Amino acid sequence: MSKEAKQGRVLVVGSINTDLVARSPHLPRPGETISGHEFSQVAGGKGGNQAVAAARIGARVAMVGCVGKDANGTQRVEDLEAEGIDCAGVEVDPVQPTGVAMVTVSDDGQNTIVVVAGSNGEVTPESVARHEAAIKACDVVVCQLEIPWDSVYETLALARRLGKVTVLNPAPATGPLPAEWLPLVDYLVPNEVEAAILAGLPVESQSGARRAATELQRGGARNVIVTLGAQGAYLLLEGGEGTHFPAPQVRAVDTTAAGDTFIGVFAAQLAARQPLEGAISLAQRAAAISVTRAGAQPSIPTRAEVDSAA
Repeated sequence: MSKEAKQGRVLVVGSINTDLVARSPHLPRPGETISGHEFSQVAGGKGGNQAVAAARIGARVAMVGCVGKDANGTQRVEDLEAEGIDCAGVEVDPVQPTGVAMVTVSDDGQNTIVVVAGSNGEVTPESVARHEAAIKACDVVVCQLEIPWDSVYETLALARRLGKVTVLNPAPATGPLPAEWLPLVDYLVPNEVEAAILAGLPVESQSGARRAATELQRGGARNVIVTLGAQGAYLLLEGGEGTHFPAPQVRAVDTTAAGDTFIGVFAAQLAARQPLEGAISLAQRAAAISVTRAGAQPSIPTRAEVDSAA
């Protein structure tokens, strides 16, 4: 898609990784060694994945992050730039290696992931502040939790001061967010596991998603979208109106980056000022396509692919 055809500006502040992916018949249990049948090394990181998803669906995208001074870092920046993503905000750390994620994918499409932050840990509040101009230039700012939390807070606070729409994907979630965070978030988008951790409530159904979303909204988040995998997504709007969006039915091959695809496409649609319901529906369709393919960024569809599958 040409730059002239792209609509809306999205800034992603977050992680850039190299994914080391092994496929196996099932996920290993604690202490178990199993034989895998496929290995690949691909571009990943929640920040990078979400930036690619936003770019492929039609947004102008810029990235703020950090890679190492190594072959992985050079390749990851080249990958992002090949998608038309502005990487002027991607710094290079001379000491820490580029982040990696070790991913195991079972034949039924489930996965486990161990992330080693590496250079992602060098995305500091000061480095975020250095790229204030990039925040000023965008319509929507997207963050996750694979960079230091104080840097995420700095991003959200700066974006709020500059009047930007903020999207927070609270992943990986390890506990409740600091109380001052949620009032800075226009769209909080956890999956069911993350919503349960953040709200301290079980999320096993639409009703559980609503209870968790209500609790998170009480904490200050304006709008909450709980993604529920094959069960779809639950939206709780500011003002308390809730809607369930059923998911397209597909056969999952690899669920890696499905959530990131949803976030990136949703943010792009927000930046293009598309109706909220349509933004969620398009994000779901893109995520459904992604789970039918292997890998993180290789699985993310283009706008043409999403439109043709409608």
